[in-house]
Amino acid sequence: MPNKRQKILIVFGTRPEAIKMAPLIHRLKELPNEFEVTVCITAQHREMLDQALSFFDIKPDIDLDLMKPGQTVSALVASVLSAVAELIASDRPDCLLVHGDTSTTLAAAMAGFFAGVPVGHIEAGLRTYRMMEPFPEEFNRQVVSKVAQWNFAPTEGNRQNLLNESFKDSSITVTGNTVIDALFLALRQIDADAVKTAKITKHLSDRLPFNWRDERFVLMTGHRRENFGEGIRQICEAITVLAKNYPQVHFVYPVHLNPQIQKPVNDLLKGYSNIHLIEPLGYPEFVYLMKHCYIVLTDSGGIQEEAPSLGKPVLVMRDVSERPEAIAFGTVKLVGTQSDAIIQGVKELLDNQSIYEQMAKTTNPYGDGQACNRIIEVLRSQHAD
Repeated sequence: MPNKRQKILIVFGTRPEAIKMAPLIHRLKELPNEFEVTVCITAQHREMLDQALSFFDIKPDIDLDLMKPGQTVSALVASVLSAVAELIASDRPDCLLVHGDTSTTLAAAMAGFFAGVPVGHIEAGLRTYRMMEPFPEEFNRQVVSKVAQWNFAPTEGNRQNLLNESFKDSSITVTGNTVIDALFLALRQIDADAVKTAKITKHLSDRLPFNWRDERFVLMTGHRRENFGEGIRQICEAITVLAKNYPQVHFVYPVHLNPQIQKPVNDLLKGYSNIHLIEPLGYPEFVYLMKHCYIVLTDSGGIQEEAPSLGKPVLVMRDVSERPEAIAFGTVKLVGTQSDAIIQGVKELLDNQSIYEQMAKTTNPYGDGQACNRIIEVLRSQHAD
């Protein structure tokens, strides 16, 4: 007979992972007679990770705090692998859950595999099939799929990717994406708490010198490693042209802390009255701002999934996406990183209400907010076996 309580080790290190794992952690902890949960963070993104943990009221059981200034990807993977291997040896979990495609995910999954601990990969099956786009994420997620016993795929397309790679159908469950669970959880928490709403509103109003709740604005993010250099320069060039051509539209850019983003963005975009460069936002502030924006312009992954649930058209500044479902559904459009294409994409949405409405009102293909429940059902059934 298996132990009644299943020991689950959850390892993550970045803010996006924390956001997408938060609803699952809360759901598992609501079932203490079934699951004993240990949350371990590597702090791959220290400051931004802590913000997400605080908002979702998650207190890690173990904080490895492994990130060091100037640390290479190889060094980070090595340190996470070693630390998680030691943790597994001492804690002896029944299973290990990891998320997505970060260096933490790769190293933790390898540690689980080497120790013979079943690995569950949440957000499995995303692919570009271009090993350097994005780098190193495409490599990471392909390797993690290889060692995972359970692949929790957000969409049917992700499942098909795994089947095409000869994974057993029995190892794959289509769950939807936990980011939608997290989005709905966050908005419920904000809307239910007048003090929290007022605090978030004040935080944003202190940083944005226009009426962001009523005026049209484009919300931007840009931080992908493959866009460093010429990609970021082209993106900034496009924004300057758009800002000049649409003086009544605002462009809000929470600038990533990476120096390879900070320097070119500040050099090229400062000095425009309708371009607002602000520090990175916490998850609740960003979600609330996204709820009020007109268009999302991004090279991020998770935002492609979240924004359609809020009825926001998304233009993706990448040449290829591992999230083709939203493109096929019409909620997302790839515009690449060439300035002319970015300008044209934004211009079309600002000038053509019909095209805007068509993108804004399309159903989100990434789920219904029940992904965590589907994951838990698999964990239950596997443990019973």
